[in-house]
Amino acid sequence: MFWTKRVVIGDGERGLVYQNRQFERVLAAGVYRMFDPLKRIEVAVHGIANPEYAGRDADALIARLGDKLDETFVLADIGADEVGLVSKNGKLEDVLAPGSRKLYWRGLVKVEVQRVSLADNLEVDATVTRRLRQLGVLSKVAVIAEVPAESACLVFVDGKLARTLAPGAYAFWNFQKNVSAEVIELRVQSVEVSGQELLTKDKVSLRVNLAASMRVTDPVAARTKVAKFGDHLYRELQYGLRKAVSAKTLDELLGDKASLDADIFGYVRGQVGAFGVEVLGVGVKDVILPGEMKEILNSVVQAEKAAQANVIRRREEANATRSLLNTAKLIEESPVLMRLKELEALEKVTEKIDKLTVFGGLDGVLKQLVTLK
Repeated sequence: MFWTKRVVIGDGERGLVYQNRQFERVLAAGVYRMFDPLKRIEVAVHGIANPEYAGRDADALIARLGDKLDETFVLADIGADEVGLVSKNGKLEDVLAPGSRKLYWRGLVKVEVQRVSLADNLEVDATVTRRLRQLGVLSKVAVIAEVPAESACLVFVDGKLARTLAPGAYAFWNFQKNVSAEVIELRVQSVEVSGQELLTKDKVSLRVNLAASMRVTDPVAARTKVAKFGDHLYRELQYGLRKAVSAKTLDELLGDKASLDADIFGYVRGQVGAFGVEVLGVGVKDVILPGEMKEILNSVVQAEKAAQANVIRRREEANATRSLLNTAKLIEESPVLMRLKELEALEKVTEKIDKLTVFGGLDGVLKQLVTLK
């Protein structure tokens, strides 16, 4: 008939009937005929495979259906201090921000909405965290804190320190409140202070490179009592180095480097201990002198070494002369020893002679060949 309208709703569909643009009822799966001679009835067909209602009149539907709303829809009405967790067929699929209001079709997909209060605890449950990370939406709704080993994490909520976290993986809802997490390393770290131009007590200009090792013992104090504990430690190392170098002459610096390290270490440790930072060691790596001063020091060292060499040479010459004198006295007192020395001299002479003719036998060799006067 020309005055009727035939409407077919499939198994995975629902129909919303509007007359004069006002909602009338919901159509389940089936075939319907409607008397509409003036063409004032409209039927909006919605697929429910994706259960989230996509229409713009959700509030109007909630008001018109009233107590019958639960027959067709699941209402997610999230409070201002709550987060909604939407599960479909038992699996978490979506997160609703505080104050959200949405409708989900009943039927093909089982939809459940869990409300989580933000008033007492902002931390996301570990199971929820894993699922949201799998869906790729965790970073959009939460602040992630990955705390490695030998580290600590400070969590601030609206600028106030809320928690200190041990190593592990954490997430905090990022709704309504400003949540931030800062990881502080607790392992031993090195600090380099390089190229410091300084004057010694005797007004000698030099450049010094310093190295130090430190670790954070109290992460809360290191983060809250000083703006940047690394910069603060660097400045204190500079001050300690200047103070120690200016109190010593160049000879004292070069002659006793260990005392310089100890002076700097004592000063810096006392300055940064209250800020949760422990200085484990300080050492001067390099002391670089200007070119002119370097030449002067080299000349001094050469002169000292030359003087030491002269002293050693004269001492050895005196020892050699003393030894010769003792040998001469022994020879003078012992004719046999003197004859042995003659034979030694003869042996050295004959080593360089190709041919030797002897007259008078062995006695001639012993008595006539070598004669000492």
